[in-house]
Amino acid sequence: MRVLVSDNISERGVEILRNASLEVDVKTGMKPDELKACIGQYDGIVIRSATKLTADVIECATNLKVIGRAGSGLDNVDKAAATSKGIVVMNTPGGNTITTAEHTIALIVSLVRKIPQATQSMKGGSWEKKKFMGVELFDKTLGILGLGNIGSQVAKRALGLGMKAICYDPFLNEELASNLGIKKVSLDELFAGADIITVHTPLTSETRNIINKDSIAKMKNGVRIVNCARGGIVDEAALYDAIKSGKVAGAALDVFEKEPLDNSPLMTLDEVICTPHLGASTHEAQENVALAVADQIADYLVNGTIRHAVNFPSIPADQVNTLRPYIELAEKMGCFASYFTEEEVKEIGIELRGEAADVMNEPVKIAAVKGFLSPVLEHTVNFVNASHIAKERGIVVKVTKNADAGDYNTRIDLSIKSAKKDFSISGTLFSKKDPRIIKIENFIIEVIPEGTMLYINNNDRPGVIGSIGGIFGEAGINIARMHFGRESKGGMAVSVVSVDGSIGDDVLDKIRKLPNILEVKKITMNG
Repeated sequence: MRVLVSDNISERGVEILRNASLEVDVKTGMKPDELKACIGQYDGIVIRSATKLTADVIECATNLKVIGRAGSGLDNVDKAAATSKGIVVMNTPGGNTITTAEHTIALIVSLVRKIPQATQSMKGGSWEKKKFMGVELFDKTLGILGLGNIGSQVAKRALGLGMKAICYDPFLNEELASNLGIKKVSLDELFAGADIITVHTPLTSETRNIINKDSIAKMKNGVRIVNCARGGIVDEAALYDAIKSGKVAGAALDVFEKEPLDNSPLMTLDEVICTPHLGASTHEAQENVALAVADQIADYLVNGTIRHAVNFPSIPADQVNTLRPYIELAEKMGCFASYFTEEEVKEIGIELRGEAADVMNEPVKIAAVKGFLSPVLEHTVNFVNASHIAKERGIVVKVTKNADAGDYNTRIDLSIKSAKKDFSISGTLFSKKDPRIIKIENFIIEVIPEGTMLYINNNDRPGVIGSIGGIFGEAGINIARMHFGRESKGGMAVSVVSVDGSIGDDVLDKIRKLPNILEVKKITMNG
């Protein structure tokens, strides 16, 4: 398999990929058309912030399986396009946490003490001591917009400088913030109460221009704004106007809406200090993220292990062995159920019961959906895009949990609701690893879901099974297993026959014409 490294990373990262028996090409500085022309040759790509993987580039990535970002930000990757094509998108959260937090603090100190301006003045031959009067950080309130890995590290350092810290983060537990010595507030309270505001959120539709003309109007007079996160979170035109009016005393910016920066009015203001996207630019951080992303990509391409994916749930190493049988069971159940659904599907319901209720539900859910869609979309659906495809088709997927598994230690119930007909199936694990189907609709049965199988719904009458066996014998088809279930004596019954090899249409037609046969379906299990 081949991997393209399209941005500069540590040579040690390249060595990790090559040591995993992957063929690696390092081609940095490519223009979009050059990238489009070659990306179809690769199974994986390693990028930093320079490479832009837009939808049209990803469309050309016909063999790509994984995108690895050496760093945390992914605004240069069209994640929806990648997900739609079944490409895993990974980043390296935490690799540049400390260095970005330290850079933020460095900018804050430089901003309030006007260190860059004073340096430039002195190098120009001046000694302007009064001109560069600063303010203390002690007892000032730092407003942190986004208390993730980097934001929390900034908070710790700010508290060490004697500052007060407030934060806005809708996904943060208030108790956790309190334990860090930080007060969680609303967004408007942060704008109104902070002397300095620093942003540490990803760039999304919700955070784009979150600091704008209206939000700046809610801030203290003389507030200072710092951005080491992503360009576009701060409305640069609004910031310029606010500094010119005196509302904002100054700004420290490491990131910009358009990079490299080109003729920005902000660069004409003495109150603005800036760096060229240096938040993660330390030797330690670059080494860390390069090694991490290379290790993740190699592990995925060689072993299939997914870590730090943004479009697929990462499975902790200590849970892989526990989850794998449930994922296999759910996928096989979904595949089996797909053959019984001919009308428009409205909803897929997955109930995890007993011990199954204690495992991570997201991978199991995705496996069931992937299994269900695969018989129809064999060449386009995988674990990455299964949920996306289901959503595109208007299929609602619901997961519930139940501590009671009935007569079993663990159990999964799968239900399919469609426009005209519903279908249900149940499964369990034997010996904690072997998948079994234990119920099909109202029929109690034990089926090993593998290979080619024939599902037969019939009246419970003597001779049915013998006639089926006779037809298989005449066709030279060996029966590997036969599983039976019935509602009641003389009532409705089902048979699931597993065979070696394939079953032709002529055999199916003969079985359908037998007396007491009500329904016949050929099922081919994926995987």
